[in-house]
Amino acid sequence: MLKVTRGLSGQCPPRAYPVATIGNFDGHHLGHRALLQTVVETARKAQGTALVLTFDPHPVKILAPHIDLRFLTSPEEKLAHFEAAGIDEVVFLEFSPTFAAMSPDEFAEGILHRSLTLSELFVGNHFAFGKGRAGHIEDLVRLGGLYGFRVHPVTPVMLEGGVVSSTRIRQLIQAGNVEQAATLLGRFYGIFGTVVHGMQQGEAMGWPTANLRIPVGRVVPPDGVYAARAVHGAQTSDAIAYIGTRPTFGAGERLIEVNLLDQRCDLYGQEITVQFVARVRGDHTFASVDELSNQIVRDVAQARRSLQRIPQGVQ
Repeated sequence: MLKVTRGLSGQCPPRAYPVATIGNFDGHHLGHRALLQTVVETARKAQGTALVLTFDPHPVKILAPHIDLRFLTSPEEKLAHFEAAGIDEVVFLEFSPTFAAMSPDEFAEGILHRSLTLSELFVGNHFAFGKGRAGHIEDLVRLGGLYGFRVHPVTPVMLEGGVVSSTRIRQLIQAGNVEQAATLLGRFYGIFGTVVHGMQQGEAMGWPTANLRIPVGRVVPPDGVYAARAVHGAQTSDAIAYIGTRPTFGAGERLIEVNLLDQRCDLYGQEITVQFVARVRGDHTFASVDELSNQIVRDVAQARRSLQRIPQGVQ
């Protein structure tokens, strides 16, 4: 079972041969998976502890609060991904102005050596740390030698012509390119929520929908229609999803509306995950309900075609 530690305490029992990595791991993409797998495999060979050091809040929230940083995973999803990867313990450190002011040497000696007593550390070869991000990978290797832990620089995973990164995936999703985002994630990007009552407009048109409110602080694809999958309970259903304010009926609350393509079931009050498979079209205002209904028929046909073309390696 995954152990979650918040803050550093001298009361913690010593960890067996701690093998660690450091980062925020938003999205748990293919690069994250490869890094975590290396940490876990190294710890297992040494009968040690696979450890992740991460921060709360995200450093950007302290260092650049003017940036509206949105996330690919909720805290609960992130912990679930760590546990599934085989990580033994996640240590959350509060990222504060005081913490941000630590020098590279203070961080390596005080946090990595004295508090965590690391044996080995795996980080990306562009890792930066300490006040003003003054410390770089060569500094960490030197400090590791000084304080008794081995540092392993890790080459980033490259895919689709660039580095697999959370920033790149956020940009792809916000541009509506959920297909390429899925390739970098190794799975479809999903948003989790509780089904709420809507205005019943879809029901009246013969397309009943399960409606989710937009979660605060999450990356959301742009308004429009998407081929999707809905995960409810132990079941995954082909679906079509709409994000927007329903301008044909007069703009309302921005919601995610999901229609299960081949089944009807009452999902009110249930928790579901909407996975975005492919973008079908942008949002439009239609001249009449009939015009919108005819377009939905075409949208569903295109969504079905997209759902038949699941890329290899994407879950």
